[in-house]
Amino acid sequence: MKRAILGLLLGCVVAWGDGTNSYEREPSWKLDLRSHSDTSPALDTNGNIYFGTFDGTLWAVSPGGDKLWTLPVGREIMSAPSVAADGTIYFGCRDNHAYAVSAEGEKKWSFRTERWVDASPSIAADGTVYFGSWDRNFYALKPDGSLKWKFRAGDIIVSSAAIGADGRIYFGSHDGRFYALNPDGSKAWHYAVGGPIISSPAITRDGVLYFTSVDGFFYAVNADGRLGWRLQTGGVTESSPAISADGTIYVGVNRHLWAITPEGKKVWDRLDGYDMEGAPLALANGHILFITRQSCLVHIKPDREFLWGMWLPGYGNGSPSVGADGNIVLPGGSQFVCFSNGVALASSPWPKFKGNTRNTGNIKDSP
Repeated sequence: MKRAILGLLLGCVVAWGDGTNSYEREPSWKLDLRSHSDTSPALDTNGNIYFGTFDGTLWAVSPGGDKLWTLPVGREIMSAPSVAADGTIYFGCRDNHAYAVSAEGEKKWSFRTERWVDASPSIAADGTVYFGSWDRNFYALKPDGSLKWKFRAGDIIVSSAAIGADGRIYFGSHDGRFYALNPDGSKAWHYAVGGPIISSPAITRDGVLYFTSVDGFFYAVNADGRLGWRLQTGGVTESSPAISADGTIYVGVNRHLWAITPEGKKVWDRLDGYDMEGAPLALANGHILFITRQSCLVHIKPDREFLWGMWLPGYGNGSPSVGADGNIVLPGGSQFVCFSNGVALASSPWPKFKGNTRNTGNIKDSP
């Protein structure tokens, strides 16, 4: 026990550097979950917050931290929810199903796959819902839950899809291929890398796709499937990239946060003590927030100067989000917390996991 506590303290020292500005920011509210959560929250247009927990519960919480409702399902929810324009909430579950739930918490339908659904559903402009499964299939469902088509990949799919301005769908697989599918389910192209792709892509307004692989490289692939550039990072964690308003790309690389130019040059990295699995969050003032695996939430400036941090109970993997009021929301171990911050999401094509606060994964919904 003493060794574990010492490890946490040392990690805190690493994350907070030389101690300047190394104070904790207390949450404006917190909610005890009685279970762990690794999902990145989705927000609807009213600011209500949706996320899942390990005990198989989908939560709906008001902007002020009041529990609106909960919906129990079969098993762990590792899939980040997404919210459609009509308020329907979509998510996957380790009971092998994808679910659609009304804004009032009523189950609309469920769709069975053959294995876990850990990928977050993405939502097209016409309401089509896209997601991959551990059964190696990538699914397209109509808004009523009926199957539109499915595409067979070579291995597990945990990468959450990005949807381009033309409706094309992009995702990676454990088979070491990054796929581009047309809206009718036909394959446009694939790009092969040297290892599984477990992160989710980011996309620019020009259609450039950013993603990582456990082969230790960060990739930029053009909309036609040709490599733009790749950068060796040595990273094997599943952190997905986020893009700031000035085009700088931020991504977790093992125990470091990296800043990368749009041309593929490393600007800096900072060591933060523990592995970083979640995607960073880019704010309108250029600041960045991220959480480490041991639930240390860190807020830094674009030059990597530390501003504030907060240790949350348990361990965390859910990427933070931000409401229209600038409040930061995220799961932290067995709690869900909110921090007053007053700064909105960055006006960029992909400032957070899944590109926008509704987690639709659609470039058309970007801020």
